[in-house]
Amino acid sequence: MAPFESDDSVSAADAEELRSARRRKAARYLVPATVVGVAAATIGLVPALADSGDPDLPKISAQELIEKIATSDVQQLSGTVKITTDLGLPDLGGLEKSLGSGAGSSSGDGSSADPSTKLTELASGTHTLRVAADGEDKQKVSLLEDAAEYSLIHNGKDVWGYDSGSNSVFHTTVEKGDGQQEEVPATPKDFAEDALKAVDKTTSVTVDGTAQVAGRDAYRLVIKPKDEGTTVGRITVAVDAKTGLPLKFTLTPASGGAAVVDAGFTQVTFAKPAASTFDFTPPKGAKVTEEDAPKASEHSDSDGKDLPKDLPKLPGGASGEAEDFKGLDVIGDGWDSIATFDTGGQGIPSGSEAGGGDFGGFLDSLGDKVSGKFGEGTVFKTRLINALITDDGKVYVGAVTKDALVKAADAGK
Repeated sequence: MAPFESDDSVSAADAEELRSARRRKAARYLVPATVVGVAAATIGLVPALADSGDPDLPKISAQELIEKIATSDVQQLSGTVKITTDLGLPDLGGLEKSLGSGAGSSSGDGSSADPSTKLTELASGTHTLRVAADGEDKQKVSLLEDAAEYSLIHNGKDVWGYDSGSNSVFHTTVEKGDGQQEEVPATPKDFAEDALKAVDKTTSVTVDGTAQVAGRDAYRLVIKPKDEGTTVGRITVAVDAKTGLPLKFTLTPASGGAAVVDAGFTQVTFAKPAASTFDFTPPKGAKVTEEDAPKASEHSDSDGKDLPKDLPKLPGGASGEAEDFKGLDVIGDGWDSIATFDTGGQGIPSGSEAGGGDFGGFLDSLGDKVSGKFGEGTVFKTRLINALITDDGKVYVGAVTKDALVKAADAGK
């Protein structure tokens, strides 16, 4: 576990020994990007805290609570969950209609039951889900909609997606240990573990009292960056006092306001789900789309080296393939570090250059034109992740301010 600063009584010598023993390079942009990717492509879990008041629990240090998370081994659970995501993305307006978007729709030859398409709905608004898990080979998440339901089921080697609105089925297979299970729904523990990768000398970690989540007593762990250039304000994780399982995850931006991601259980039980929960047979008349499992070589770069495990998710939720992240590098360290790579192409056209209309207006609403020693480019903004794409195709992305991106591009020229 990486070193951290807390309110606990730890001697300077002990802290330095921890830092020396556990220090590692921190690609801080990956943490919030991974959080966004998970929110867009897998499960998010969130409720408000219960009104019954904060429980009286034994005192625990930040280090002890982190170790409790690390050693948590909950294999079986089921429950009802919610996720609220507010990235501050612009309203699509007429663009959504012009592109033919809508519930149950699919584009091209793709399936509306494909999880990399369907679960991007979690990237904005508030959604209710049902979840279940029985070990590493059996998980299910169902996204509840007004007039339909979408389910993603992992049972052994099979991964099924089913969209009841369009009666469409997506199917692929995974091999245990081949890394492909990343596309199967995650739990709040995955959110917390991604955040804890950020913990080092640039981070303050404290225990901030207790709470009740889904009727269970929990400790609140607070993770705060010290770097001033980051857009991340604080991360709060409610940790189940008995099992060590993270029950609630909240990421608040440095700019304040509503949380970017607020995720957690509203109801949970740790009883073994019925085996039938994970059974699935395509309904009669359903359109079934089969997708071959990606080969291992697709997760390596052109030199045969393994790509970073925690690459940010690309639009659609799939993790980056080698050609998308060729030459990936990280500038600096800490929470204000910036990832950079070269697309080998051109920058993003302005709205007028794209022909105007709804699509042109959408492009203009996404970004700000900037210039510097590097030349010209466009900064695309959310409340958490910002990205600069230069007119010659270079990309700078991180949980940092627009000025930090321009400064990084100037330095790299």
